[in-house]
Amino acid sequence: MWHTKLQIAIIEKNTEVIAQLVNEMPEFRDLEEMKRAAVLIKEALRLLHNLRDETAATMQQLKKHKDFLNSTQIDASAKFDITS
Repeated sequence: MWHTKLQIAIIEKNTEVIAQLVNEMPEFRDLEEMKRAAVLIKEALRLLHNLRDETAATMQQLKKHKDFLNSTQIDASAKFDITS
């Protein structure tokens, strides 16, 4: 049951459920169950690292867009004064 829930959470990329399942890991009956759990946890870690990298790349892109937009705004203090 635990294995199936973790597989589904990995497929759905549901990081909250993955964390919950890893924190509530049951006692495994035999070596085979332990091996299956190890493979699933390794896959979950790979997923989490990929999501972290994607988030970092997105944040970097957003920062570049923000910097560009800020650089194209007209400076309010740089007015052309023709009254003097």
